[in-house]
Amino acid sequence: MDIYQKVFQTILDRKANPEQGSYTAYLFEKGKEKILKKVGEECTEVIIASCMDQKEDLINEYGDLIYHLMVLMAEEGITLEDIQKVMEKRDQKTHNLKPERKPIENL
Repeated sequence: MDIYQKVFQTILDRKANPEQGSYTAYLFEKGKEKILKKVGEECTEVIIASCMDQKEDLINEYGDLIYHLMVLMAEEGITLEDIQKVMEKRDQKTHNLKPERKPIENL
């Protein structure tokens, strides 16, 4: 079992069997809106860390974002296997550059 599977299993366990003092259980208790806020916050922190060119901070922020995405996945009933299937399909694609979208003011 790789670390992503291990962490995801822990998240699923905290959802099914909440433990007092568990941050993951707290997120599930607060619900989807709180989880979404955390995903948005972590996305922003990844962007900021990337702009600051601080690799160690960026790596930590990626970890936070991935964790919160996994919590959202568990909340939505999406598994790592579901994501793996999508990634396997993407791996098969080549030469799939899409044209740029027109700016909104030109629509």
